[in-house]
Amino acid sequence: MRTAPDRRAFLRTGGLAALALAAQGAPALGATAGMTGRDTTGAASGPRPADWRALADGLAGKVIRPGDASYDSARRLFNPTFDAVRPAGVAYCANPSDVAECVGFARRLNVPLAVRSGGHSYAGWSTGTGLVLDVSRMSKVSHAAGRARVGAGAKLIDVYDRLAASGVSIPAGTCATVGVSGLALGGGIGVVSRKYGLTCDVMESVQLVTADGRLLTCDANRNADLYWASRGGGGGNLGVAVSFEFRTHPAREVTVFFLHWPWSKAVRALRAWQAWGPSAPDALWSGMHLSRDGGTDVQVVGLYLGGRADCERLLDRLADAAGSPSSSYVRQTSYRQAMLTMAGCGSLSVAQCHLGGSLPGQTRGGRLSRDTFTAKSHMAYRPLSEAGAGTLVAQVARPGNHTVLLDALGGAVARVRPDATAFPHRTALYSVQYYAHRAGAATWARTAHAAMRPHFGDHAYVNYTDPELGGWRAAYYGANATRLAQIKAARDPGRLFRLPQGI
Repeated sequence: MRTAPDRRAFLRTGGLAALALAAQGAPALGATAGMTGRDTTGAASGPRPADWRALADGLAGKVIRPGDASYDSARRLFNPTFDAVRPAGVAYCANPSDVAECVGFARRLNVPLAVRSGGHSYAGWSTGTGLVLDVSRMSKVSHAAGRARVGAGAKLIDVYDRLAASGVSIPAGTCATVGVSGLALGGGIGVVSRKYGLTCDVMESVQLVTADGRLLTCDANRNADLYWASRGGGGGNLGVAVSFEFRTHPAREVTVFFLHWPWSKAVRALRAWQAWGPSAPDALWSGMHLSRDGGTDVQVVGLYLGGRADCERLLDRLADAAGSPSSSYVRQTSYRQAMLTMAGCGSLSVAQCHLGGSLPGQTRGGRLSRDTFTAKSHMAYRPLSEAGAGTLVAQVARPGNHTVLLDALGGAVARVRPDATAFPHRTALYSVQYYAHRAGAATWARTAHAAMRPHFGDHAYVNYTDPELGGWRAAYYGANATRLAQIKAARDPGRLFRLPQGI
């Protein structure tokens, strides 16, 4: 039986990167007083209306303030949970100089600063009560000589679409409206990571505006400490990313697949998938969804960098272990269309695969909507036992609207040393995301996460930020936490960039 795919657009964290310093050799951006030193003028009383007007006058972009007609749309994130937060201002930066002006404004006047790219931060840290620095207008995508230059505000679906025109792509996630910054800075688990690595693995350089207002190019030879930290250290910690250069790979025809099993086979299918997915040939990526959203469902989704016949032979190996699926959909298609399908936009155009309505980052004709959700994560370093698989299935079967998403790792991800980048989870078999909607979401996520802790341990993915997570430093960063803290102390000693779970 062949059924149309039903791939949901699940999130890959938003927010923005941030690291800060006074590093050598970079000229200061912006003309405001005190950009290269800590000026506390006005800090005690906070910014006055005249200060906000001066900021707006100094930007090529735009500042939105309470009372402005577009304020209510400008302040919103992807998740309506945070709609009650009212920033003092939202600055839409048009270029790095605008970013530097905003950073200097926040530093001099002691204004809390939040950085926003796609606005998908699970903890809502893409907003705050001070100044929201939005880089969504800095979204140009270009390609030359095997390298992609990508603005920090570019959304994933636009990155895929614009690079496909040149016959190339980069490894990235499935949520269409996530900003590239948050994804890449936290690592970047995606649909071709097993073949080409994480998004951060193909990051060859990143440009950051640091706490003193300087624009730094960070790569293996220049500001190498910030470059290392920007590949898995997470957004919001060390500066504001304004652009990236990524190594690209060819974007040829691929095969997408969706397989379903009845709930009675959930434990068997789960154990079969976890033995098959992380050890499959690098060209095959898969994820398992155990869902109680509109009825219990067991689904394996994936993409194969090759033809349908070879893909089906690999899928037969899974079916031999899991039992024959109750339905299947396997289709060869273009790389661009595959990314639309994985984003839940298989029947939509690229223009339609954007947020609609009065929302930040919206596109005329966008048909996607915001989502109220709660999420938590684990990183699985060992396979679940029979008892562990039974516990996870039982948690999903509880009443509510929720899904557990397991994304296979291994392959190219595992061939990078855990200390080569800030992303430490190189030997994990797969990521685990507990994703819940509507009434009771937080309670279910807490309960399911706690129930699985004895089986998965205390490893978590920083891009699925969990504000309730205890021991988050070790969970997110493992042995890399110490080096990250040293870089933070050297580069942002005044802690201009502050998060509740900030390094």
